[in-house]
Amino acid sequence: MVRVFICLVERLCCLHCERLVHLHTAGDALAIGPDPRGSWVIVAPFALPGERIRVRVYRSSRLHSFADLLEVVSPNLELRDDSRIGCKYFGKCSGCQYQQMLSYKSQLDIKRNVVIKAYQNFSGLPESLIPNVLPTIGSPLQYNYRTKITPHFEAPPRRARQTESTDANISKLDWLKIGFNEIGKRTVMDIEECPIATPVLNEAFGGMRKDIVNNIWSYKKGASLLLRDSIEMNSANRQSISDDSGSSSREKERHICITDPKATVRERVGDKYFEFPGHSFFQNNNSILVPLTDYVRDAIFPKTPEHFADQCPTHLVDAYCGSGLFSIMLCSQFQTVAGIELSADSIKFATHNAHLNDIPEGRCTFRAGDAANIFSVVSEFPREKTALIIDPPRKGCDENFIDQLVAFRCRTVVYVSCNVHTQARDVGMILDKMERHGDEKGRYVLESLRGFDLFPQTAHVESVAVLRLI
Repeated sequence: MVRVFICLVERLCCLHCERLVHLHTAGDALAIGPDPRGSWVIVAPFALPGERIRVRVYRSSRLHSFADLLEVVSPNLELRDDSRIGCKYFGKCSGCQYQQMLSYKSQLDIKRNVVIKAYQNFSGLPESLIPNVLPTIGSPLQYNYRTKITPHFEAPPRRARQTESTDANISKLDWLKIGFNEIGKRTVMDIEECPIATPVLNEAFGGMRKDIVNNIWSYKKGASLLLRDSIEMNSANRQSISDDSGSSSREKERHICITDPKATVRERVGDKYFEFPGHSFFQNNNSILVPLTDYVRDAIFPKTPEHFADQCPTHLVDAYCGSGLFSIMLCSQFQTVAGIELSADSIKFATHNAHLNDIPEGRCTFRAGDAANIFSVVSEFPREKTALIIDPPRKGCDENFIDQLVAFRCRTVVYVSCNVHTQARDVGMILDKMERHGDEKGRYVLESLRGFDLFPQTAHVESVAVLRLI
């Protein structure tokens, strides 16, 4: 438990940490005040365990306060090395929490602990049912990995419009900020480049910034920009890509920046290509998608003595399939694959991607699922030979979906989540419902848990949970 002494001088809080500053799952430090404020928490960014820090409180809630970090009085030299920081905006921009002031190994260890704490606090499961969380899988790229960014800016304020005729010199536009939010504030911070974004995006962003400055008076309101890294598509490569695989073709691929939300983006994952609208969801770290999909495949087909060949699944259901990432990457392992989506636009592009990658007709199909009865579209699948992948949005699965999952009762469930806390809640609900329904048809066990670092330098961690019917 964190113990701190607090000295308040004009809303300035000096925190003298005796032992430890806990890290919140969002990457902020949590400091707990001494008696008589033993339950009072102060949340501050960019501090590490074991450090003494000085902060300024800017907002208080019922049981905690939020503060800006003013100074690291006594740094934890075993963890902190500010020479690792690779961004001149770090410490002010809200995008990154770590920026390698922590070693990458330390970042991965912290993210493993996030998964551990999430299942301890949100699953409702006894410790005996939670497996040891495996080490977090790191990203092959720790910088220049992000294939999508959305900087934004505000329209000219009224006072600036009143002097528009005299503001011909763009250097005078000190109110114009194009970038991302400042930490702990709603104000935009001017950012010229982002080191976690791909070089293609940073190059394009420079030109977009100049265009905005030159045309700023035409904006009646602020705007968010879209920049997505895409493989250039032309008449020579728009059709089937079955003969266009291998390292030589990858080297010839030209990457461009897509800024139109309605335009089509193309990405390569391993030897497969995926196309989708610029506005739609697709994982933003391409470098880790092959390790992620390979891990999901190996979880479904474990190479262990207790899993016999006759138990291997022949059918795959990919719920929340989006543009078909898991369905298409894993389809060669199954006789039949069905991706289920509520979005007609996603089904359209997933079907297109199956054709783009020359997947045999009928082997990998994409179906519209009714939220009220989503598994009815795969009712013909043999459940004892079926694996299920679920990759829901951050809010996780609703109880209706979980009830259907429990009733469907396929052999293996792989739950991929961008929010480990809702994943822990959902997994706990699945196991609880199986227990209450009895085990005459088998019950799920939580076989493994592991984090994946899709967003290095940030506090975010993707989590993969594997459930097996026994």
